[in-house]
Amino acid sequence: MASRQFNGRLDRTFVRVGSERVRSSTLPTDIEPDEGSHIIARRSAYDHHGIYVGNGTVVHYAGLCRSLHRGPVEETTIECFASGHEIAVKPNPMARYVGAEAVRRARSRLGENRYRLLRNNCEHFCNWCLYGESRSEQVEACFAHPMLALRAVTGLFLQIFTLKLHGMRCIARAM
Repeated sequence: MASRQFNGRLDRTFVRVGSERVRSSTLPTDIEPDEGSHIIARRSAYDHHGIYVGNGTVVHYAGLCRSLHRGPVEETTIECFASGHEIAVKPNPMARYVGAEAVRRARSRLGENRYRLLRNNCEHFCNWCLYGESRSEQVEACFAHPMLALRAVTGLFLQIFTLKLHGMRCIARAM
């Protein structure tokens, strides 16, 4: 399923398969990621990472995705995770933990609230779930290219302020 992408917008109006955009009223079941898949919501200046755990839900480090206050590792709907952005499945052919074991590892950290942008973010979390190693290519790229870091931080703050209302709707729906 690594070559397929789908649009995780709330209305699920469009589905992306490869480079084609297809209109659909519901998310086709053949596009649903496999359990334990590393999924990415592509934001304007950075990517938000999570582990798909099945039945339309994702475990991710909420971090700073909804406010300036750090959020815990949580299980949420794929729509709330996507926050209106396109979702892609990241291929991890060398993953040490796959499927049910990756899901178990992700859920074992539910409620953890030790988010740190540079040392323990959503990408660190996903790589730990799949490889047993906390690592963030985005953070490494920012240290190598300072202008990229500035763009990512600016994008993060814009994301927080423009999607705060959407995040509150997702929180209310989960209660």
